[in-house]
Amino acid sequence: MGVLAEANLRLDANAVDYVLLAFYFVLVLGIGYLARRQVSTSLDFFLSGRSLPAWVTGLAFISANLGAIEVMGMSANGAQYGMPTAHYFWIGAVPAMLFLGIVMMPFYYGSKVRSVPEFMLRRFGKPAHLVNGISFAVAQILIAGANLFLLATVVNLLLGWPIWVSVILAAVIVLAYTALGGLSAAIYNEVLQFFVIVAALVPLTFVGLYKVGGWQGLVDKVTASPGGAEQLNSWPGNELTGFSNSFLSVVGLVFGLGFVLSFGYWTTNFVEVQRAMASKSMSAARRTPIIGAFPKLLIPFIVIVPGMIAAVTVTELVQFKGGANVEGVDYNYALLLLMRDLLPNGMLGIAIAGLLASFMAGMAANLSSFNTVFTYDIWQSYVKKDKPDAYYLSFGRLVTAAGTILAIGTAFIASSYSNLMDYLQQLFSFFNAPLFATFILGMFWKRMTATAGWTGLVSGTLAAVGVFILAETGVWDLPGQGASFIGAGAAFVVDVAVSVAVTYATQPKPEAQLVGLVYSLTPKDSLKHSDTGEDSGWYRKPGLLAGIVLAITILLNIIF
Repeated sequence: MGVLAEANLRLDANAVDYVLLAFYFVLVLGIGYLARRQVSTSLDFFLSGRSLPAWVTGLAFISANLGAIEVMGMSANGAQYGMPTAHYFWIGAVPAMLFLGIVMMPFYYGSKVRSVPEFMLRRFGKPAHLVNGISFAVAQILIAGANLFLLATVVNLLLGWPIWVSVILAAVIVLAYTALGGLSAAIYNEVLQFFVIVAALVPLTFVGLYKVGGWQGLVDKVTASPGGAEQLNSWPGNELTGFSNSFLSVVGLVFGLGFVLSFGYWTTNFVEVQRAMASKSMSAARRTPIIGAFPKLLIPFIVIVPGMIAAVTVTELVQFKGGANVEGVDYNYALLLLMRDLLPNGMLGIAIAGLLASFMAGMAANLSSFNTVFTYDIWQSYVKKDKPDAYYLSFGRLVTAAGTILAIGTAFIASSYSNLMDYLQQLFSFFNAPLFATFILGMFWKRMTATAGWTGLVSGTLAAVGVFILAETGVWDLPGQGASFIGAGAAFVVDVAVSVAVTYATQPKPEAQLVGLVYSLTPKDSLKHSDTGEDSGWYRKPGLLAGIVLAITILLNIIF
C-alpha cells in the first residue's frame, strides 16, 4: 500500500471543502430517515413496495453500477490501457442492458419474483436456488469490501487517518441509511449520487483537456507515452486482453466480455435487476435499463479520459507507467492525483463528495441486494419458514449490519490488487458467467431439468476458478484482464456442456409447472405491457428507445 499519507499525496482540502462534505453527509442520512416513513412491510424495505417511476429507477440502475469500482477502476484502466477500456461500456454493458429491458424484464416483473435466486427456485427447485443464493451473497460481500477499501483510501488521503479507522467510519454511514430506509433510501440516494458524481467529473475532464491542449494535445501526449498510439483506439484492444494476436483479442472481447461477462452481469445480477423490480409498472420496469443505457454510453468520457490525462500529466504516474517504482502510487489513484493537481478548493470539495458518493452508491447497492437475498432466499426458505412479516423486516435490518461487518473484513482482500478492475472481473467470471448460462438455457429450453440447474452452476464456477489458479500459478501466462475473459468463457461452455449432459440423464418437470418461467410456454399476453395513461407516448416505447441507443453505440464504436 505504501505510505499514502505523505504530504506529496495529501489532497489539500480546506474549510470550504469540509463544509461541503459535511452538508452532503447530512443530506444522505436525511434521505435515509425520510425514506424510513414509507417502510411498514418487508416488501417496502426490500423492493420499495414496487412504486417508483421509471426515470428514478433508471438513474438508480446506472448509479448502482457507478460505484467506486467503476469510477476509480475504470479511470485506473484508462491510465493503464487507454481507450480500449470503453469496451466495458459499449460492448460490455449497453447491448446486455437493452436485452434485459426487451427480453428478460417481462419475465422477472411478470412472474412477481422478489429476487433472481427466487426465479431459480421456481425454475429448478431448491438445490439450484440454494447454490445461487449462497454464491450471490458471497459475491456481494466481496464486492462491497472492494468499494469500502477504496472509500477508506480516499478518507486516508484526505485526512491522513489510518485505513482501518476510515473503513469503519465509511461502513457506519452506509449502514445507517440502508438499515433505516431499505431499498427506497438506497435508490433515492443513488439518484442524488448520480448527479453529484457527474457534477464532480465533468469539470475535471474539461480542466484536464484544457491543460493538455485539447483532444489533439492528449492524442500527441498519449502517442509519445509508453503504450503508444494503440491506447487511442478501442479496437483490437490487445493490451487490455493480454493477447498478442489481434483476431483472438477481438474474439475475447466480443465473446468473453461482450457476451458472457456482460450478459451474465446485467441480466442476472440482482443488484441491477432489483432496481428495475422496484418500478411501478411493467412498462417502467422494461424502460429502467434502457433509460440507464443513455448515460452509460457517455460515462467513458468522464472516467476513462481523466485516467488517460492523469497518465500523461501527473508526475508520479508518468514515472510509474514508465516502469519506475514510486512508493504508494499505482493506477488506482489516477483520479485522485489528477484532482490534487488540477482542482481549486471548493471544486475539490464537490469532487471528493462525488467520489465518496460513488463508493457509497456501490456499497449500498451491494448491501441492499445482499440483505434481500439472504433474508428471503436463505433464511426464510431454509431456516425460519413461517414467521410474521415484522420478523423478516427486523431480521433484514440485522443482516444489513452483519453484511457491513463482513465487508470490513473483505476490504483487506481487495487491498492486495494494484488494479481493482482485475479483481472484479475475476469475481464476475466466478459468479456471473455460469449463472447466465444456466439462466438462458433454463429460460429458452423447456427440457432442462432441475438437477442440470445446480450441477451446471457448480461445474461452471469450478471451471472459472481453475482458469484463475492456472493464471495465478504461472502455468498459463495471461496478462491484462485476459484471465477473467477466458475464465468467463470456460465457465459458460462447461456449464452448458454439463447442463445438457445431465438433462438427458434426468427427468424434466411437467410443462404445466413451467408456465411463466420458460419462454415458449408463457402466454404472449402476460409478457406485454400497457401503453396507455402513464405509459403512453412514443418516448415511452421500450423498443424505440432501445433502437436509438443501439444506433449511438455502433456510431461510437466506428468513431473510436
